[in-house]
Amino acid sequence: MLAAIVTTMLFVPAAVLLAGLFFLVGVSWHAFATFNGVLNAYQGVATWWIIAFLPALAYSVYVMPWAHRH
Repeated sequence: MLAAIVTTMLFVPAAVLLAGLFFLVGVSWHAFATFNGVLNAYQGVATWWIIAFLPALAYSVYVMPWAHRH
């Protein structure tokens, strides 16, 4: 649950920064979000969210392990 919250909170700012960097090198926002038109807009955003979820999941597992330490 923590990973989903962290991903959702950081998704928009990270996407804006990445899209801005790609725009500087000549890649449009639509091409960036949809993997150059391979996916539609909804699938592209969902895919980017999943890509952002994986490091957030690793972070939350590291910060909040399942087993309690005594």
